Amino acid sequence: MTHTTITPSSQVKLHFSLSLEDGQLVDSNFDQAPAELIIGDGNLPEGFESLLLGLNEGDEQSFTVPPEKAFGQHNPSNIQLLARKDFADADQLEVGMVFGFTDKAGGELPGVIAELDEQQVRVDFNHPLAGRTLTFKVKILTVQPAETQANPG
Repeated sequence: MTHTTITPSSQVKLHFSLSLEDGQLVDSNFDQAPAELIIGDGNLPEGFESLLLGLNEGDEQSFTVPPEKAFGQHNPSNIQLLARKDFADADQLEVGMVFGFTDKAGGELPGVIAELDEQQVRVDFNHPLAGRTLTFKVKILTVQPAETQANPG
């Protein structure tokens, strides 16, 4: 018998979409190649992965995902004031632009310009979907064990 229920470590092929509360589509692969992932590999936020557990091959579901299970609440401490003179193209800055910054550990950290004046730039380092309730729709195409393990003995 084929095991087609999603469990931790399952390899899953699926179509998905993410929408805001007002129905605005944020992301979808329903008209593209399906996504492939292993539950627990970190490619999908844990709050979304947990919704997939127990679903079966062929299932189609829609979930309402609160911010704390999606991309977190908007955190005011993730907004920083930086000197405008520290930006290479300071005269070309616009609200809404996304910049890549380097964090203390040397990793890439995207920031969105929220406000600017002649002296300072207010950069928001929150995830763009932080604080938002999302609708997560999925269609499970295939489910397989992530690894085929030989029986001991």
